[in-house]
Amino acid sequence: MSTGTAPAITIRGLEKSFADNHVLRGVDLEVAKGSIVALLGPNGAGKTTLVRILATLLEADAGTATVNGFDVATLARDVRASISLTGQFAAVDEVLTGRENLALMATLRHLPDTTAIADRLLALFDLTEAGNRRVATWSGGMRRRLDIAMSLIGEPPVIFLDEPTTGLDPQSRLEVWAAVREAAASGTTIVLTTQYLDEAEQLADRIAIVHEGRILAEGTLATIKALKPAPRIEYVERHPSLEEIFLALTAKDPS
Repeated sequence: MSTGTAPAITIRGLEKSFADNHVLRGVDLEVAKGSIVALLGPNGAGKTTLVRILATLLEADAGTATVNGFDVATLARDVRASISLTGQFAAVDEVLTGRENLALMATLRHLPDTTAIADRLLALFDLTEAGNRRVATWSGGMRRRLDIAMSLIGEPPVIFLDEPTTGLDPQSRLEVWAAVREAAASGTTIVLTTQYLDEAEQLADRIAIVHEGRILAEGTLATIKALKPAPRIEYVERHPSLEEIFLALTAKDPS
């Protein structure tokens, strides 16, 4: 939810190319503090490149971006202190237990009472029962929930989740969705990339449709559903689904 203060993230005219491949072609976006924003698009749309620039892992060719009020190009250290980044695959140590993973992350962030932090997050993400088992014995959904729990340690203002449910079964996806909602409940700003229409629809306060390096549409689900195609009259008025809107916006020009 927006707090009426300055945006958590501001992007203006961001561009990035790799040789002749123009990955980002002038991206503009604002993300309100405390909101969940989904970058929705197919593989190769530029979503991950955009997140990597915001996380200071890549330099943009043109344009500007700020995260938590810090310029990603000139104040990278301050940006990194303000964020947590969870990649497309769970970055947890499978040799350690879940509790040990959380305690280790808290230690690396120089936080006191690491055991209490680990216990609180295990309970928050419904992992207490498995907390003393090695993560190698956990399901994919449980590992992903642990990954998201670890991203909350130190209470970063902004969290980036890159394709958080890639490769998971339907039940594990539901578990991760619940974990994302738990993470957002504290007021953390969350930016997630996804190619799943239902994921964007279920989780995001606002959706940005990314296609070929550009944001084609951005807004609430209701705002985007008001875009083309128009409702079709069948036996009853049927409004277009998010999938139909997405396909219409990203369709190749037949000419």
